[in-house]
Amino acid sequence: MKITGVNIYLLKSGRLHPVLVEISTDEGITGAGEAGIAYGVGGTAAAGMIKDLSERFLIGKDPSRIEELWSTMYDHSFWAKNGGAIIFAGISAIEQALWDIKGKCLGVPVYELFGGKIRDRVRAYANGWYGAADTPDEFARAVERPLKEGYGALKFYPLAQRVGSALQHVTRRSMSAEAIELAYRRVKAVRDAAGPEIELMVDLSGGLTTDETIRFCRKIGELDICFVEEPCDPFDNGALKVISEQIPLPIAVGERVYTRFGFRKIFELQACGIIQPDIGTAGGLMETKKICAMAEAYNMRVAPHVCGSSLIETATLQLEANITNFMIHEHYPAFKADDGYVEVLENPPSISSGYFEMPNGPGLGAVLIKRNIEPYLWASCT
Repeated sequence: MKITGVNIYLLKSGRLHPVLVEISTDEGITGAGEAGIAYGVGGTAAAGMIKDLSERFLIGKDPSRIEELWSTMYDHSFWAKNGGAIIFAGISAIEQALWDIKGKCLGVPVYELFGGKIRDRVRAYANGWYGAADTPDEFARAVERPLKEGYGALKFYPLAQRVGSALQHVTRRSMSAEAIELAYRRVKAVRDAAGPEIELMVDLSGGLTTDETIRFCRKIGELDICFVEEPCDPFDNGALKVISEQIPLPIAVGERVYTRFGFRKIFELQACGIIQPDIGTAGGLMETKKICAMAEAYNMRVAPHVCGSSLIETATLQLEANITNFMIHEHYPAFKADDGYVEVLENPPSISSGYFEMPNGPGLGAVLIKRNIEPYLWASCT
């Protein structure tokens, strides 16, 4: 079997811009993957990276030799070594698609190729449930909907400011005392509204300086927070270590950390208890499984980061079915209600009472809706 073509799609789907890849073979079997750059800036760059990688390293190659192709892209793209989000988003999307092809060839889900299922369903927390909430009272009222839908865990961004219809994270690592107090009151309002049984996670997005982060985390420490996400800039492992020694809360990091080589520095510091690799930027499915195995050796749990189309959500479930130290799955239930949302799968994963069932189809278990994505074709490589 040989790779004969690669299609790259750059979608506009509500507030997201997912970047999808579909790899074709001479035997008619195709595989799909997604770059984890569906938000922020960089969709066009990720699409371009997939194009460059495909033309240089994929066309004419055997798609079953996944480790060889991954190593070739890592060793010979030059920018992968000590690289960042764009190069590894490209590699990750391609790698997912290769596993999709292999699973389809063998007629089994990808998790069977990773050692089989450990669990038949996974627990999820809701993110993005707060809509246009800004005041503490608005956050408290917004809690009602995800709880009615059966979620037992919620995450949100207490430091973010509402700018029109969008959230804006902290600018220049600085907020007024009043804004930080407002953030605390938001967390307290959510805790009071949710009750003591609901797990709460807060994402600080590396927004504040180390001293302000410590002060804020100590203040919300009384509110039984499950974890604090990205308490400092992802580049600053020194600050991460200082914060971990000064606050009474579990720390989660990893959304903006790439490959086992990037995570190694965090493991060796033992400055967090939970890691959050994204299969769309960490290097793909197998690379993330390797990261999770390293985390297990350091007695850490894994709460994968997920933010994109239903394709990357389905692909992430393949990993979560298999890893022993899995904690919880991230889900944005509000995305599908966005104006202009584009569903990319005929069989998107379904959630009930806060739990996802595992996909059972071959490969990633995902069937693309071609008519929905074809208008967004960005490039073809042959």
